[in-house]
Amino acid sequence: MRYKKFITFEGGEGSGKSTQIKLLAKKIAETSSVCVTREPGGTTSAEEIRKLLVRGKADKWSSVSELLLLFAARKDHIDKLILPALSSNKWVLCDRFVDSTYVYQGMCGKISLDVIRKIEKIVIGQFKPELTFLINIDPKVGIQRSKRPGNKDLRYENMDIKFHNKIYKSYLKLASLNKRRIFMIDGSKTISNIENEIWNKVKNKI
Repeated sequence: MRYKKFITFEGGEGSGKSTQIKLLAKKIAETSSVCVTREPGGTTSAEEIRKLLVRGKADKWSSVSELLLLFAARKDHIDKLILPALSSNKWVLCDRFVDSTYVYQGMCGKISLDVIRKIEKIVIGQFKPELTFLINIDPKVGIQRSKRPGNKDLRYENMDIKFHNKIYKSYLKLASLNKRRIFMIDGSKTISNIENEIWNKVKNKI
């Protein structure tokens, strides 16, 4: 089931998702209630799991352990934050969702897509966003952006450039398979141009 007021943002590291979520939230808030959240994270328990996932060495977790942690955080996130917000007629803007799992742990990891689909069905069923914005940017540029002073969440950023190039290509492939839901955006454009492009896609839904 696709939830009409649930919008997700995807892209590689440093693609500008967080910036655009804040800008869109500000516009939506002029007329409607909006909730901004992220994955992994969003709830107290899920944020604790996030720390385990995004900090430390790149090879910290086995592929299966990482996948199970992500879905444990996602289940808590949906049950305690996303669904209650949607039930209260709020818009929910989420920085990453299950698409990231298919790309990072599946297409670029060691877990088969079939295994991810089965776990997804068990844990969250057919819960899907109405719209997903995929912001694409040159991986080298994105990594430089994300390695800002004070950022401790660098486990994925510290993976080699081959991995990030594969992430970029995998997102393009995923988008080609989900054209009705995933809207691709050129992340090399100015912040204001991207903001306008996103708003033009969303404003008629408000």
